[in-house]
Amino acid sequence: MITVSNIFVKYSDRVLLDHVNFVIGERERVGLVGKNGTGKSTILKIIAKDQSPDSGKVTYPSVYTMGFLHQELELPQGKTVMNEALTAFDEIKKLEKRLEEINVELETREDYESDSYADLLQELSDGTDRFSIFGGYNMESEAERVLKGLGFKTTDMDRQTSEFSGGWQMRIELAKIILKRPDYLLLDEPTNHLDIESIIWLENMLKTYEGTVVVISHDKTFLNHVTNRTVEIELSQIYDYKAPYSKFLELRKERREQQEKAFSNQQREIARKERLIERFRAKSSKAKFAQSLMKELDRMDKIELDNEDASAMKLRFLPAPRSGELVVDAKKIVKQYDKLLVLNKVGFQLIRKERVAFVGRNGEGKSTLSKIIAGVLGSTDGEVTLGHNVQIAYYAQNQAESLDAKMTLLESMEDGCPDELRTKLRSILGAFLFSGEDAEKKVSVLSGGERARLALAKMLLRPANLLILDEPTNHLDIISKDILKKSIQAYDGALIVVSHDRDFLEGLTERTIEFRDQQLHEYLGDVQYFLEKREVDNFRDVSLGKNAGTDKAKKQEVVVAKVELTPEEKKVKEKQSRELKREVHNAERKVERLEKDIEAHEREMAEPGFYESDHSAKTLEAYQKAKEDLEVAMEVWEQKQEELDSLS
Repeated sequence: MITVSNIFVKYSDRVLLDHVNFVIGERERVGLVGKNGTGKSTILKIIAKDQSPDSGKVTYPSVYTMGFLHQELELPQGKTVMNEALTAFDEIKKLEKRLEEINVELETREDYESDSYADLLQELSDGTDRFSIFGGYNMESEAERVLKGLGFKTTDMDRQTSEFSGGWQMRIELAKIILKRPDYLLLDEPTNHLDIESIIWLENMLKTYEGTVVVISHDKTFLNHVTNRTVEIELSQIYDYKAPYSKFLELRKERREQQEKAFSNQQREIARKERLIERFRAKSSKAKFAQSLMKELDRMDKIELDNEDASAMKLRFLPAPRSGELVVDAKKIVKQYDKLLVLNKVGFQLIRKERVAFVGRNGEGKSTLSKIIAGVLGSTDGEVTLGHNVQIAYYAQNQAESLDAKMTLLESMEDGCPDELRTKLRSILGAFLFSGEDAEKKVSVLSGGERARLALAKMLLRPANLLILDEPTNHLDIISKDILKKSIQAYDGALIVVSHDRDFLEGLTERTIEFRDQQLHEYLGDVQYFLEKREVDNFRDVSLGKNAGTDKAKKQEVVVAKVELTPEEKKVKEKQSRELKREVHNAERKVERLEKDIEAHEREMAEPGFYESDHSAKTLEAYQKAKEDLEVAMEVWEQKQEELDSLS
C-alpha cells in the first residue's frame, strides 16, 4: 500500500496541489484524471520519486518494485529492439548465472551432509522457483510476445532502436516496464502513440495484471476498460471515486447536485434565523431567544461547495462553402519510400458532407494518404482530383509542433489571417482559454495541450468544406476532446479523420476505411461497427486478414491440392516457422534445465542418511515438482516440434 500524505506543490504564485491525500491499495486499477495542467503528471512523478513535493510525504511498503512510464523519454542507443527489451530481465539473467554457478559447484562437491551443501541446495531450489516465476525459461519469447502486442513486427526485432521514432521508442520502454512485472505500474499517457490494435492489447494485458496500476489517460474507452477507481485532480484538490470513468461522471454529478441542494437548504435556514435574530434582539423579552439563535448559527457546520473548474474552450467551425457533389476522387494511388511500399494502387472517393474515419496500424498509410489528398505530399503514382470549389483545412499529426516557437500567440494567429478577422484574434484566443496577457506569450513556453488548442484556433480563421484531421486529439484533455467532437458533429462540410481514439470516433463518421497490407478496406459504419464487424477479440489476428478457422482450411487446401503458395502466404508461413523454431528452442532449454535439476536431486537422495535429514521432505517435494514440470515441458516441446514439422 502506498500512502500519499499532505502533498503540497507550488509553482511561482500558483498552487498546483494543496495538501492532498489518498491511498493506493494492492492490485487496484486507478485512473488519474483532470484537465491538462492540473498536476496529474506531477503527482505521478512524486509517487515514482522522480520529483519532491514542497511539503508532505509518500510512504511505501517495506518491499516493493515500481515501473514508471513518463512522457519525457530518453531510450539508450546502440541496441536492437529485442536486446533493449531483454534488459528488463537483467536481474533474472544474474540469477540464471548464479544458478549455473551453483550447478557447477554441486557437480564438484562431495560434502553432501554439510550445512553449506544443504544451503546451496536450498538456494538452488529457491532460485529455480524465482527464475520460473519471473519468466526466466522463456525470456525471448515473452519479450517478443509483448513487443508484438505493442505493434512491432518480427522483422523489427533485430533493428536498432535509433531507427524508430519517439512514439515507437516509447513502445519499447513500455514493453520493458511490462516485462519487469513491477508491483506498482505507473503509466503517464500510455496510449498516446498506440494504434487501436495495440491499445486493445494493452487493455487486455492490464485487466489481468497482478500488480497495481495507476494510469493517466484522456482515452475514456481505455479508462472504462482498465480502471475500477477514478482520482480526479481539480483546482489543487483531489476527489476520489470507487468507480471507472463513466460511472465516476455520474457519481460526481450526483454528489454536486446533493451538495448544492444541501447548501441551498442551509442558506435558507441561516437567512430565516438571521431575520428572527434581527427582529427580536432589540426586545428585552426576546433577547434570550435571539442569543440562543445566534449560538445555534455559531455552532452550525457550514456547508461549502467544492470549487469547480468550469473553463472550457469554445470551438465552432465556420460555415462550409458549397462544393461540388464529388469532393475527392483519388485513383490508383501509389506511395513508396525508397524500397518501402506503403500504398499500392488504392482508390478513394468522398462526396459532399460525407464523414470518413481512417483507421489501422501505425505505418500502414493513413497519414500518407491524408497528406496526398491535402496536397502537402506527392504520390509516387496515381492521381487525386478535387471537386469544384473544394477548400481544405488540414490539421497534421504534428500540427502543434510545427508552430513557430519564436512567435507570440498573437503573431502566430496573425500569420496568414484574413484582414477582416484581425480585430477578432484576441477574442478567438480567449475562446480557446488564452487570456489577454497570454496573447503576448511565446509559443515556445506553451505545453503540448496549449499548442494543440492554438493550432485548432488557427484552423478557424478560414472557411473550409473539407476538414482533414490527422490525430487531432493528441495532447487534448477529455473535456477538450468532447468539445472538439461536438464541434465536428455540428460542422456542415466533409470530413476525413485519422484517429485511434474509439470514444472520439464513435458516432462521428458513417464510413470507416481500414488501412492494411497497402490496401484500403471499407466498412459502412462508425468505428464501433467496424470493430464489431471484424470481431476483434484478437486484433492482431485481424490485421492478418483471416481467422483461425480460415487459416487452417487454407493450410489443408495447400497440402491436398499442392497449390503454389502466394508471396503473402509464403511470408505468413516463414513467420510462423520462425516463431515455432524459437518456441522449440525455448522448450528444449527448459527440458535440459529440468533434467539437470532432477539429476541433482537424485544424487542428493542417494546419499546415506538423506531420509533422516531435516531437508529431505523439501527436496522430495522439489524433485516431484521437477518431474511434473518436465512432463509438461516435454509435451510442449513435442507439440511445437510437430507444428514445425507440419510446415515443412
